[in-house]
Amino acid sequence: MITVMPVPKGTPLDPAHTRTAILRTATRLLYQRGLDGIGVAELCATMGVSKETLYRHFGSKEELARAVLQARSDRILRWVHDAVAAAGDDPFDQLAAVFDALQRWHGEPTFRGCAILNAATQHHDGPARAVARQHLDRQLDVLIDIARRAAVTDPVSTAKQMLALRTGATILADHHGDADAARVAKEAALALLRTARSHTPRRGSDGTASTTTD
Repeated sequence: MITVMPVPKGTPLDPAHTRTAILRTATRLLYQRGLDGIGVAELCATMGVSKETLYRHFGSKEELARAVLQARSDRILRWVHDAVAAAGDDPFDQLAAVFDALQRWHGEPTFRGCAILNAATQHHDGPARAVARQHLDRQLDVLIDIARRAAVTDPVSTAKQMLALRTGATILADHHGDADAARVAKEAALALLRTARSHTPRRGSDGTASTTTD
């Protein structure tokens, strides 16, 4: 439940604090139960707020779910960007860091798959699907940047293949209980990037094109 400290009668509550508290608790509940696994009445009772308070801040359960998923996407992207930045300038190290972070997440006791893609699967149309598409686009942008740093010919196509490996690893870890899925996906992604780079034409000093062999 949301803990609310008693205040003197007539003292206004901080709306931003209330919204943040609702969002934090709803994030946990909706991840554990799914969008359809808990109704508004139970959600409010568990959080310790009235329906009026919930609707005043979010308008509807659907908008609350959208806000939860968007906030989660923002956190994940910060986490991914931090992992890439900490890995240094080498694109192969950056790519490895993305998958190493994924493996750590898969190992958390509360791991239940990707909340955003889970929600979009439950509600194929509507806010959840829109957030999921944006979330995948944002992850794709990170991988495109890595592929460009590796100087591959088609960074978009290469990044899409790496995103498929990343997303697939999370599905395997969740539904197949494969604790090694992220490591296997990392090896495949690194091999993919090496292959894409080795087939990238390079211009020699005489202007002729050749492919790398590194």
